[in-house]
Amino acid sequence: MYEKGQSVPLNKKEAAKWYRLSAEQGTPLSQLFLGKMHYLGKGVQQDFSEAFKWFKLSSKSGSKEAQYNLAVMYFKGQGVEQSYQKALDLYYLLSVQKHAKASYNLGLMHFKGLGTKQDYSEAFKWFQISSDQGIVPAHYNLGYLYDQGKGVSQDCNQAFNLYELAAKQGNGLAQANLGLMYSLGKVATKSYKEAFNLFKLSAEQGIKEGQLNLGTMYEKGQGVTQDYIEAVKWYQLAADQGFKDGQTNLGVMYESGTGVLQNFKEAFKWFKLSANQGSMQAQLNLGVMYKNGNGVRQDNNEAVKWFKLSAKQGFAVAQYSLGLMYQIGHGVLQDYKQAVDWYKLSADQGYNLAQLTLGRLYASGELGSKDYVLAYKWFSMASIEGDKEAEIYKVKLEKIMSPSQIEKANEMTKDQSLKSSNSKQTKACTHQPSF
Repeated sequence: MYEKGQSVPLNKKEAAKWYRLSAEQGTPLSQLFLGKMHYLGKGVQQDFSEAFKWFKLSSKSGSKEAQYNLAVMYFKGQGVEQSYQKALDLYYLLSVQKHAKASYNLGLMHFKGLGTKQDYSEAFKWFQISSDQGIVPAHYNLGYLYDQGKGVSQDCNQAFNLYELAAKQGNGLAQANLGLMYSLGKVATKSYKEAFNLFKLSAEQGIKEGQLNLGTMYEKGQGVTQDYIEAVKWYQLAADQGFKDGQTNLGVMYESGTGVLQNFKEAFKWFKLSANQGSMQAQLNLGVMYKNGNGVRQDNNEAVKWFKLSAKQGFAVAQYSLGLMYQIGHGVLQDYKQAVDWYKLSADQGYNLAQLTLGRLYASGELGSKDYVLAYKWFSMASIEGDKEAEIYKVKLEKIMSPSQIEKANEMTKDQSLKSSNSKQTKACTHQPSF
């Protein structure tokens, strides 16, 4: 009565007093309510140890809510030593009793490998159970597993349907991923307007992925009138949450002076924050800033360091940039073999500048001897990517190559084209981070 203000004035302290009297007499429901008041600090001082004590007493009577609260406290280490295993055991006990939230948390623990080995199939099973019981985040997580093909065969249609189900119930992450599917034209007909609306709903909930994507829509003028100032605003909000992609995009805006006054030092700051989190784009951008001395003292050694970190993650542009440093001997000893190795990694992914450069190296004989067949192959690959200069080189080579050489080069180009095409294929329906 006192807790809810029914027939008497609302008074949390009085409520706690009466709950305690009843709880000390062994009433399970009062023990549960008193535990909740200690947990939340309502009517009493917040005290996780006291909350844990009363939840444990209440749980002995079979209270599912008390058992669930105990599991949460074991998971978080609140009022008790953290134990993923004990949390897992309680969630299993509750899941058998069809406790939807417990089943959902079991899915999370299997997904992340907490208290048990990581197992996407088990995660899928428990998310499916909790989704069937109406847990909205479970709809999203199931969608994500279908999206990525983890624990289940990839199915972009299923992912779309589950994202839509969760998005309509206000799930911000689902709104962000559904928006991305509309912007990419995955499953649904491409619609920047629909994507913009979904990103906005997500961003206004504080979802960093939604903020990033909304900023991108404003920057590119997709689904909305182009507005660089609005783009910066949303990138800033995402960056302030520590989101590396938001930090990278904000750095780009400062570097180019788009939507803000150009400021290389500010750009460098945001690239560094993102690069330290492993963003390969930011690592590349940081390397470029060191190479050019923008926002920081010029330093080729540092440039090579950041190019290499990005390149090792498989970023084609960084691989090309690192190859160039080896070719000209900036920040490293000149090494054509290393240069060619990095160029090839980049070229295999279809990066036309790397393909063009390889063509030139083989045609000029800089690698020791001229190889017109390989040169023609790489010029052909670059021209497929739309490089006009490579097409000119091809025409020049055709005048000095024999028909058999051209035939051989064309065969090699077909093989390389297939290899590059395979390297560009991505499994995921979207490219959003995990939940």
